Amino acid sequence: MRDSGVVITGAGDGIGAALARRFAAVGARVVVNDLDATKAAAVAHEIGGISLPGDASTIVPAARDALDGRVDTFCANAGVGTEGGPEAPDEAWDTAWELNVKAHVRAARELVPDWLAHGGGRFVATASAAGLLTMVGSAPYSVTKHAAVAFAEWLSVTYRHRGVRVHAVCPQGVRTDMLRAAGHTGELVLAPTAIEPAAVADAVLDAIAADRFLVLPHPETAEQYAARAAEPDRWLTGMNRLQRKVERSGVGSTPDGSPGVPR
Repeated sequence: MRDSGVVITGAGDGIGAALARRFAAVGARVVVNDLDATKAAAVAHEIGGISLPGDASTIVPAARDALDGRVDTFCANAGVGTEGGPEAPDEAWDTAWELNVKAHVRAARELVPDWLAHGGGRFVATASAAGLLTMVGSAPYSVTKHAAVAFAEWLSVTYRHRGVRVHAVCPQGVRTDMLRAAGHTGELVLAPTAIEPAAVADAVLDAIAADRFLVLPHPETAEQYAARAAEPDRWLTGMNRLQRKVERSGVGSTPDGSPGVPR
């Protein structure tokens, strides 16, 4: 990792900032991207990195220039949590697709040809345990995080023999602004096992060292994922039980009675 060029989107705080600190600690040259220019500049100053604020979905050309022509690792970390189900407005669904999925596609479109030409590169997709399981109260988030995992899988299947390494980061609760904004529902569903962003960053570096696709900062996710595949009806019944528990709490629910985003 020393002297390699690393780009991290959504790195002004939370998991992205923790990744920036962790990569910088092992000697990488880090580009810190965030829509909030002040936050991006603060993290870049802290780690001796390069601040590059702006839209995560179009950042690759500028980041490549900032790193003297070479992006070795791209962390597609920026994301959005959106509550609701089919009643959520098209604008909410569109935003979730744009940031949680299409930004990854656009980045790969820019990066993969260069990686293939030079023998490899690394794509790190911050998805969510919701991308392996689901998230009560948030269809747009759950659906688009599933898509983010699927796209990461496709990249790995298609290009791993040509040197492109891919990692899907799938934490459960993480102590970030998104979890704090979820209020009672987040406290009920995810806060009891929530971890610090630094623990996610450590899990990412460990997975890179082990060349492991799935990054599971909460180890129990693996068992839950296996149970979902082996006994889907039992798993769905259990998740529905959680849905009803949140509904009975009567706090943080949307007008149709479904819970808000629990994160």
